[in-house]
Amino acid sequence: MSQYDVTVIGAGPGGYVAAIRCAQLGFKTALIEKYSTLGGTCLNVGCIPSKALLDSSEHFHNALHNFKEHGIKIDTPKVDLAQMITRKDGVVKQTTEGLNYLMKKNKIDVYNGLGSFVDATTIKITDAEGKEQQIKSAKTIIATGSKPMSIPAIPIDKERIITSTEALNLKEVPKHMIVIGGGVIGMELGSVYARLGAEITVVEYADSIIPTMDKTMGKELQKVLKKEGFKFNYKTKVTKVESNGKEVTVTAENAKGETIEVKGDYCLVSIGRKPYTDSLGLENVGIKTDERGRIDVNGQLQTSVPNIYAIGDVVKGAMLAHKAEEEGTFVAEVMAGQKPHIHYNLIPGVVYTWPEVAAVGATEEELKAAGKAYKAGSFPFKALGRARASMDIDGVAKVLADKETDEILGVHIIGPRAADMIAEAVVAMEYRASAEDVARMSHAHPTYTEALKEACLAATENRAIHV
Repeated sequence: MSQYDVTVIGAGPGGYVAAIRCAQLGFKTALIEKYSTLGGTCLNVGCIPSKALLDSSEHFHNALHNFKEHGIKIDTPKVDLAQMITRKDGVVKQTTEGLNYLMKKNKIDVYNGLGSFVDATTIKITDAEGKEQQIKSAKTIIATGSKPMSIPAIPIDKERIITSTEALNLKEVPKHMIVIGGGVIGMELGSVYARLGAEITVVEYADSIIPTMDKTMGKELQKVLKKEGFKFNYKTKVTKVESNGKEVTVTAENAKGETIEVKGDYCLVSIGRKPYTDSLGLENVGIKTDERGRIDVNGQLQTSVPNIYAIGDVVKGAMLAHKAEEEGTFVAEVMAGQKPHIHYNLIPGVVYTWPEVAAVGATEEELKAAGKAYKAGSFPFKALGRARASMDIDGVAKVLADKETDEILGVHIIGPRAADMIAEAVVAMEYRASAEDVARMSHAHPTYTEALKEACLAATENRAIHV
């Protein structure tokens, strides 16, 4: 029986990063993945393929609507969805093959199969044909991620009533896609198909889209998506979803208590995700999950069994690939006796629509609820020279700072390349910078990041220059 210092179950962003860091620190490391490719949901049916389709659909949208303004004359472009899917698959294949190289480079033993605990130091691996083997491991990291959530009222058939996984491989552009859930996944994939010509109707239980983010972001994103043809139903509870094989009917109850029906040819269910802890054999080692299926851990990400750790979507916190990566590195370094840290409040969140939405720190609603004295500054992208040059004038940068100390408490951006811009805010907040600190930094002109500088100026005695 092979023996390891550390075994990681799950090869998503958290798992493979944990395995690499463990190997770098000198641990003999094994990685167990139930699917045939590494990378988990993110690389195979999540972050990477969705961004590939988002980019392809944005190119098409620009060719259709913006090239003429730029002085580029072309025949009316047509959608080749099959080629978009093929390109997306190629991006995924290249990325996952890169992980295979990294495993070999770091001398990590990879096992394909379902990993489960026999006891605290023995792990059973069952491959796709049902063949079993066991390995011994002094320590184990659970990094099995999450899967799309569903409810009894919504019977997912993977044909017409679909999740994000199926939405990445459609054979046709929907005529009318109903999106249940106005969160990140629904808005991203809805945006893909809206750009390609689909009518999109969103049914959301909350009172806005991207409801966990600052309200300003949801309002601004709604303005953009309405221009793409989105229709929105807020404070609406889905009671039934039915498909006859060609048409889907969503029955819901609105805020007035009225019953409404929405019909379309596809229904994307994006109501969240739940931890994937099935068949791990947690009962064999005495590890319990909470009401949402999450594994309880302490500040060291250690479970109730001292030599077993858990990271990423299976524990509390934002279900984000980069959060899982940070936790994977954190656990490896804890095992090695180091003293790493994670500042959970400074893990950014991003929505990859266009314009992108990105945020870090507290929302204005959270500051108000906490009774925190704050000041706010904002700057619209339409006042930015770089944005006008690229015709990306939608959106706003918003900075929240402590009213007394001027320390930046939250940054919220909807605009071009917001996903990249938010890193500046994370760095500033990690070092507890004030709004004036960022305002006094020289930002290259013309750039999109000048919007953040101007927002910081606006938060500092209303000193924005270009608005």
